[in-house]
Amino acid sequence: MASSFCSKCSARTSFAERFRTVAGMPPLAYLSHWRMLLAQRALRDGDVRVGDVRVGELAVELGYGSEGAFSTAFKREVGESPLRYRYRVRAEQSRRADAVHA
Repeated sequence: MASSFCSKCSARTSFAERFRTVAGMPPLAYLSHWRMLLAQRALRDGDVRVGDVRVGELAVELGYGSEGAFSTAFKREVGESPLRYRYRVRAEQSRRADAVHA
């Protein structure tokens, strides 16, 4: 039983080392970064006709246990809350669209 446990630890460590070499960051950091990229896209490009993506629903879709945990992780990664990010990015998109049509 102990040898099985040790071989799993060794395989996990080996995977983490190889992953870090290829991706440039540990697996969990990569996963967190990837989730934040998906969140940014959802918040930025949510279909306004259908309704905005709710932060709580997005948190669940991305695998977070709560809206609070997601919001904290998002703010740590992006530097602002999910709602503030959505409002800022959409305002910038609106200004660019207005400038193109002016």
